[in-house]
Amino acid sequence: MADRTLIKYENVELCQQEHIVLKDVNIEIMSGEFIFLLGKVGSGKSTFMKSLYAEIPVLDGQANVLDYNLLKLKRKEVPNLRRKIGIVFQDFQLLIDRSINANLEFVLKATGWKDKNAIAEQIHHVLKQVGMQTKGYKMPHQLSGGEQQRIVIARSLLNSPEIILADEPTGNLDEKTGKDIMDLLYSIRKSGTTVVVATHNLSWIDMYPGRVLVCEEEKLVDITAETISQNINQMA
Repeated sequence: MADRTLIKYENVELCQQEHIVLKDVNIEIMSGEFIFLLGKVGSGKSTFMKSLYAEIPVLDGQANVLDYNLLKLKRKEVPNLRRKIGIVFQDFQLLIDRSINANLEFVLKATGWKDKNAIAEQIHHVLKQVGMQTKGYKMPHQLSGGEQQRIVIARSLLNSPEIILADEPTGNLDEKTGKDIMDLLYSIRKSGTTVVVATHNLSWIDMYPGRVLVCEEEKLVDITAETISQNINQMA
């Protein structure tokens, strides 16, 4: 798959309730990249991610995501953009009153799927991708935290997204389970899907090579080269 630009921000300013969170954001993200998003609580990580799927408006600069101009995006176009972006939440956000299969079916129907056979086939496909193909009949509370997070990743894959945004996907998991989830996200990226992971766990950066972006002092800074340099120095 040829590399193509999926996200491009030029001189973007992002605000929350009239408060500037990030300014002068200049970033280009290509297909198949694995990106870590670092920063303290309140530094703008979630704001940046939410801007990508038009949860938070871009008011200034130029912003393109998956060929959509975010500054000119019409409300009726937002669902089409969001179908191309998979979101993995730290707190799962599964519907607790229905089975895993029913959770996934709900999302597909909400995004326009109608054919029952196609729905069943897609659910089986994504559950198999995350190693949970035998768990579809279970209720969320019958699964461990790691299993629930795998289901959340399966849910994010339902519409074959070009970008996956994972906000602290290992935050509520023990180290081994967290590594399993990171392995899974890293393998998804090999198919050409771009994966952006917001995390506080710096050890993942050594284990999973990728770009490193940091939110600090109202800026989004690419420190990938610095991180690689530090790792080389540590190994020397």
